[in-house]
Amino acid sequence: MVMSFHVYANAAGTLNHVSVRRIGIGDLFDALRGGLDDFMAKPSHVVFIIIIYPIVGVLLAAWTSSNASALPMLFPLMSGFALIGPFAALGLYEISRRREEGLDTSWSHAFDVRHSPALPSIAAVGIMLFAIFITWLLVAQALYVHTFGPTPPASLSSFLNEIFQTEHGRMLLIAGNAIGFVFAAIVLCTTVIAFPLLLDRDVGAYEAIHASVRAVAANPLQMLVWGLIVAVLLAIGSLPLFAGLTVVLPILGHATWHLYRKVIEPAPTSARIGSVAA
Repeated sequence: MVMSFHVYANAAGTLNHVSVRRIGIGDLFDALRGGLDDFMAKPSHVVFIIIIYPIVGVLLAAWTSSNASALPMLFPLMSGFALIGPFAALGLYEISRRREEGLDTSWSHAFDVRHSPALPSIAAVGIMLFAIFITWLLVAQALYVHTFGPTPPASLSSFLNEIFQTEHGRMLLIAGNAIGFVFAAIVLCTTVIAFPLLLDRDVGAYEAIHASVRAVAANPLQMLVWGLIVAVLLAIGSLPLFAGLTVVLPILGHATWHLYRKVIEPAPTSARIGSVAA
């Protein structure tokens, strides 16, 4: 019962609403500059936190390139990481929060989230993201089977030839990207500021998701541009061999914290919980 109240509301069972502000396109670039500033202040620490992301990407590419049956899932797996990115960046939000408050920003503090009273709510939203990620993989697999049948490609070269040189392949690309856009839009709308909000205030998973939806509704064009910025930077960071992600990911993670600060009205000092991890 305590867990359910904490997920729906806060630890005291109270449902608190936060106020959403309208922002401009310029605020998005201010958030990016803030993210870059945080990264430049302690680059070695934040790179440590996210170095596993490009490593996993390389391992997945190697695994699928040597396993023909897994080749159709290479792109869904790689692109699907962006769906769980908001959860994976928890440590980066915490580093930005601590730097904002003038606290120690050693990389070990990135794991202080485990002490947060909002941890059940954070876990609930994280589970939701992983469920969306798994659903995306299942849909992508079903789409491939529907288009090409259950037989896996003979090799990487034949797979690429089928994708780019055949009508079925082009249809798969179009349909796959369209469906992927829908999944990405769902994640953006439900979690764009959810995790930073939960790190800052114990409002419960429901209100964190609701606040994200209201933030997107109040700033549809701005959030669309933000989603495009994230997508472009992730694509650039994936080249070559995902190495650029060691810079792109922490900057985006820190920038998300600054975006949260711009979109959500500040809370009274008594309502903030970040100090528990100080």
